[in-house]
Amino acid sequence: MTGMARVAWAAVIALTLVAELAVSPRVMASGLPVDEVAQGVFVHRGVHEDASNANLGDIANIGFIVGGKAVAVIDPGGSPRVGGLLRETVRSFTDKPIRYLILTHAHPYHVFGASAFAADKPRIFGHAKLPSAIARRSAYYISTFTGILGVEAKALKPPAVTDTVSDRLELDLGGRTLVLRAHPTAHTDHDLTVFDTQTQTLWASDLLFRERIPVVDGSIKGWLRVGEHLSTISAQRVVPGHGPVSADWPEALADQRRYLEILVRDVRAVLKANGTLESAVATVGEEERPHWLLFDDYNKRNVTASFVELEWE
Repeated sequence: MTGMARVAWAAVIALTLVAELAVSPRVMASGLPVDEVAQGVFVHRGVHEDASNANLGDIANIGFIVGGKAVAVIDPGGSPRVGGLLRETVRSFTDKPIRYLILTHAHPYHVFGASAFAADKPRIFGHAKLPSAIARRSAYYISTFTGILGVEAKALKPPAVTDTVSDRLELDLGGRTLVLRAHPTAHTDHDLTVFDTQTQTLWASDLLFRERIPVVDGSIKGWLRVGEHLSTISAQRVVPGHGPVSADWPEALADQRRYLEILVRDVRAVLKANGTLESAVATVGEEERPHWLLFDDYNKRNVTASFVELEWE
């Protein structure tokens, strides 16, 4: 990133923080810092980095919702240590039982903190395809994260899902209803969202990336379709999987939609011209470089996944 680009990003981040603080002041509790983005809805923002020993896999937005009788944790974080800190944060706000642990998808920085909540014996919810995704991927993820986290990785183990969602399911936290919805293949083939009906907060997780470049691990066409469906939800705010919470809904989808549509358009153009995967990887999406953090780390991967999907249209 050039010096001018760094200055531009610093300005964007500063303005974002000002806007966020005006709506949802950060609460400094024991454990992890969280923003109470709506009454009883607490979000901890992960850093815009790849997982490392230094950040302990704390790179995704995680948090919890407090009801009249119970607490639901939404994604326990990227390591047992992060999960433990999140649990400590919950306990600093309430002694209500943590009855539900909701996993939005299988990516390790969203789920590897689950073991920290074992003593609470929560029901663990996920998409109907989540158990098979965990079974397929956990050995690789644990092996990879062992190299990343070092000694912290000794406690890594895949979460055991107890309840699955194939379409729609409601959870009662005591005077507060959460609607869990399973989606067709998009970011992954097992994406789950959470909607808090009391505050009209949509927890989109990785179906929405902000500031940090989206990662295609399912279907780019499917993701665009699911994005259109999400845009019809009457939400007051959205919690993305990465980046700041937004009260500008559904406009918060615009940057991600633009990026994905550009990939589809440009990959199709390469295919129509009988171009190669190599030529697509070298050129597609480059106009989006100024708009996303970690662009060089993930754009080529996204182009490759899109090329493989679209060449069989």
